[in-house]
Amino acid sequence: MKWVTREKPKVDRVACPWLIKNFIDPVAELLFVPATDVMTIATDEMAIPYDVPDVGLSHHDGACSFEAIVASYELDDPAIKLLAKIVRGADTDDRGYMPQSAGLRAISQGWHLLDWPTARRLEVGFAVSDCLYAWCQAQVGA
Repeated sequence: MKWVTREKPKVDRVACPWLIKNFIDPVAELLFVPATDVMTIATDEMAIPYDVPDVGLSHHDGACSFEAIVASYELDDPAIKLLAKIVRGADTDDRGYMPQSAGLRAISQGWHLLDWPTARRLEVGFAVSDCLYAWCQAQVGA
């Protein structure tokens, strides 16, 4: 499957590809394009759009795109559900949702300020997500 979202990913647009690659489609092709091109690319490439307005896998009712993907793909892993709360707090206006969210937000703001290319953001972001997932597994007793 192909997945498409906006370029210059920060919190949700790095956490979602990590989720996709680890729990939905390990061989997913991830496309990062200008915001104005997402829906055209989605149609042309038959790609699944996420974290853009007016699509199912995006922000709804205060929840972030990561949470939308977890719900849509019926991922029942308690550690993933806990991680989803951390991503939500880092990516939405609900800053106090989880205490760990502030650190994730600061890290993603850092790579954005450093203007890292997408590949570097994903490399570091996937490692951070791996670490947070391991922490979440320990918290839920997995």
